[in-house]
Amino acid sequence: MDIARAGSEEVWLPQPDLAQLDVGVVLQALAEPARLQIVRSLRTAGESTCSALDVPIKVSTVSHHMHILRESGIVSTRLAGTARPSRLRERELGERFPGLLSAVLDAAPPKR
Repeated sequence: MDIARAGSEEVWLPQPDLAQLDVGVVLQALAEPARLQIVRSLRTAGESTCSALDVPIKVSTVSHHMHILRESGIVSTRLAGTARPSRLRERELGERFPGLLSAVLDAAPPKR
């Protein structure tokens, strides 16, 4: 994982290569309710910083979860000045694990 430069201005934080993604690691990251909520919010927003996401947890906690999501290959994060907007790697995950992300994100919550 290296910091990638796309053009002369965009800098992306390290993330696993698509071929290195492990389904167990992806599922483990998505199994945590707060991370699942963050991923659902990113799916709707397209791209967002930790402070701009509409989730009921502290920004520092969102940042921690975002780091785990990036390390597991679920999101990609770029540097934009002092901000770190992240976005869901939906297309890439769909190539590696067809249907997995949609199945997890669209699943009905458990009945109580």
